[in-house]
Amino acid sequence: MTRITCLCPGKPILRDRAEAVLALAKAEFPDVALTFHPQCFSEHGHFAGDDATRRNAFVEAANDPAVDAIWFGMGGYGSNRIAADALPLLTGAAQEKTYLGYSDTGYLLAMLYKHGIGKPVHGPLAGDIKREGGADAVRRALLYLSGAAVPLEAGLDGTPTVAFNLITLATLVGGDLMPDLSGHVVLVEEVAEHLYAVDRLMFHVTSNLRDIAGLRLGRISAVPENDRPFGMSEEEIARFWCAKHGIPYLGRANIGHDAQNAIVPFGA
Repeated sequence: MTRITCLCPGKPILRDRAEAVLALAKAEFPDVALTFHPQCFSEHGHFAGDDATRRNAFVEAANDPAVDAIWFGMGGYGSNRIAADALPLLTGAAQEKTYLGYSDTGYLLAMLYKHGIGKPVHGPLAGDIKREGGADAVRRALLYLSGAAVPLEAGLDGTPTVAFNLITLATLVGGDLMPDLSGHVVLVEEVAEHLYAVDRLMFHVTSNLRDIAGLRLGRISAVPENDRPFGMSEEEIARFWCAKHGIPYLGRANIGHDAQNAIVPFGA
């Protein structure tokens, strides 16, 4: 039996989405015991509970030896507010777990990876059940967390690799949660940002990660219409800043804010 606890370190998950995930797990994964921590449904402004509530839920689940994996339910914003405070509270049981998520939960994945805690993995959120094709994303996540053979992001080649939302990575750079990514291939994706903002973020990231093995670009989706065209595509932006800062541009990656978002184990 694989025991998985869902947490929401940023915004809450709607109950109907959680119920849909639980129903799928019950019907198709008899060897998975999936629970949503009550914190997932708390509300405190934008957040799924105040910082202490979210931090304590994460620490409780991470330190529980009966839990095999932590699956993040939603992104949004907020995991950066709890990651540093959670770190010194983690015990040996936290080392034994897989932690799966993306988007804002990248702050926690980064912290865990930096300190060699558990197995941080970029992949679907439980809340992705709402997306077109979301049931398949949830199945893929549950298969992976239960130890089944699941295809990983197709471009993984044995070089240490990480995957991040672009604005999450940009705000990690230079901070205490940032892991050493020397020699890594870095995959980035973004959603709901103007192309000029993507350009600005690429400038910052590539300026500060010049010792990485290369950058791959995931999907840049739901780009808002600006009052004037930017004049470059997202791939042209990535190529420009990689060339400017001497970083190999290694092509596209199958990650993004969608149901096709592939699984990328950190360090794989």
